Amino acid sequence: MTLDAPLLVAAILGLVEGLTEFLPVSSTGHLIVAGSLLGYTGDNAKLFEIVIQAGAILAVCWEYRVRLLTVAGGLFRERSAQRFVLNLFIAFLPAAILGLMFGKLIKARLFAPVPVASAFIIGALVIIAIEWRQRRNPGVVRIEHVDDMRWTDALKVGLAQAFALIPGTSRSGATIMGGMLIGLSRPAATEFSFFLAIPTLLAATAYEFVRNRALLASGDLAMIAVGFVVAFISAFIAVRALLRYVAHHDFLPFAWYRIVFGVLILATASSGLIRWN
Repeated sequence: MTLDAPLLVAAILGLVEGLTEFLPVSSTGHLIVAGSLLGYTGDNAKLFEIVIQAGAILAVCWEYRVRLLTVAGGLFRERSAQRFVLNLFIAFLPAAILGLMFGKLIKARLFAPVPVASAFIIGALVIIAIEWRQRRNPGVVRIEHVDDMRWTDALKVGLAQAFALIPGTSRSGATIMGGMLIGLSRPAATEFSFFLAIPTLLAATAYEFVRNRALLASGDLAMIAVGFVVAFISAFIAVRALLRYVAHHDFLPFAWYRIVFGVLILATASSGLIRWN
């Protein structure tokens, strides 16, 4: 279907972006599916979806504003602040390098609902396996706090994040599960995923905006503004909710959700019930 109300489309997509960006369910996958249902696809839509990520990033910056200001203030004199920034830089590199190398190919081949649905299901199985492993062997957790991470731990999480270049994998899901796989506690892996989102998504947003700014028309600015604001508000709510959730629960409900969502997309595509773009 096509919804002929641009600002409403922007608000819906902003809500989808904000609620899913930091959950292990793939914001890109949800945006591709939502955009297909709303009839908002093409290069302009892809650019819009990238740019409104800045609203979600701002929500994380605001949530962790005290920590970020403390790190910035101690960057030239405190080893803990320097190690924190170095870890983020190291973790950022794999996805940045591979994204520049293969980003265009990935967008051309995999930015569609059916490949996304397949990635949803595969990602769910990975979550189930990692949660099952940690439940059977709690001793695998060796890092309780982000500040205890070594540069090698950051590199491994960064390599895990690179899998999120495949739409439907989930950047937050890849980094959180990658962190847990190498020994981070669930809260530490979640928090590091939030921090890593800042340079990763800022770089992606800036790159896509500069590269495709010619696609923007004056009418797009209102849509971007609405999507940005809605993404910020909804992401702020989602971040706080996830932090409370991981303190006492595992990620298995998200895995089952991913399976149901993926199967639903594949079933509607194969039956012809919905003609996915």
